[in-house]
Amino acid sequence: MALEVGIVGLPGAGKTTLFNALTRAAAATAPSGKANEGMANVADERLPQLAAVVKAKKVTPATVRVVDVPGTGAQLLGNLRQVDALLVVVNGLEGGDPASDRETLELELLVADRDHVERRLERVRKEAKSGDAKLRAEVGELEKVLAHLDDGGALRDYPGELPPNLEPLTTKPWLVVENGPGGVDLKLEAELSELSDEEAKEFRDGPSALDDVTRRLFESLDLITFFTAGEKETRAWTLRKGRTALDAAGTIHTDIARGFIRAEVIDWQDLVRLGSHAEVAKQGRQRLEGKTYVVQDGDVLNVRFNV
Repeated sequence: MALEVGIVGLPGAGKTTLFNALTRAAAATAPSGKANEGMANVADERLPQLAAVVKAKKVTPATVRVVDVPGTGAQLLGNLRQVDALLVVVNGLEGGDPASDRETLELELLVADRDHVERRLERVRKEAKSGDAKLRAEVGELEKVLAHLDDGGALRDYPGELPPNLEPLTTKPWLVVENGPGGVDLKLEAELSELSDEEAKEFRDGPSALDDVTRRLFESLDLITFFTAGEKETRAWTLRKGRTALDAAGTIHTDIARGFIRAEVIDWQDLVRLGSHAEVAKQGRQRLEGKTYVVQDGDVLNVRFNV
């Protein structure tokens, strides 16, 4: 599954402009009442280098699924409970107050979480009348969580273990994106997203500010990138740091994980430097690894499998 992020912000902060800049979706910036959803490519300078070496006919970057909700009400924010992280847009344009925006959004998310805990408690209480021990235990934990919130606490500092199905918003990683001269010019980035990558580079003084947003997102979620490199397709994939070759195989396809035999592993720099898989193997720079091998950032994997 692709990494998923949600965009939150106060009206006029630039949420949908950021969405358009990331996804090239050209969504209307006026509120429509519906969430915008799209896919954003993750820029990685290593990918075209690998594709050139193997003469790939198709090049596929890693992607991020982006959700932009049209407001900050509890019901709308509920659409973001399953995302991996939140991109918090604050208004740094003339007349804006980024610090105030952030404080207001924190309160909005806290209120949405309290409402969510209260509604779940009501539902589980009814279900627990069946006598199910697990449900009764969850009722007790939810009551403690609600009391913690009513005492002014936040879910991120709750001393116990939160119920596994709660999916709170306020415990997710936050990345603040300031829209304005002190942060990211989202209007410019959205306009440049309508151009080709080559054309956009001509208008920029340096690298895309959105690449920095992606980098911070990877850091906050502890992600790495691995590659598959072949003539038919060369592709980048994301994986949590510390995950194994079997996990990587499952990211590519469940059948590959099910029939996993071994993984042929190459450092991306070796493949670019030596020019081919055959030369890498000849120079002894290819390793054979099993299911428990911990994948490293920049690994090029070829998983052998038999279903």
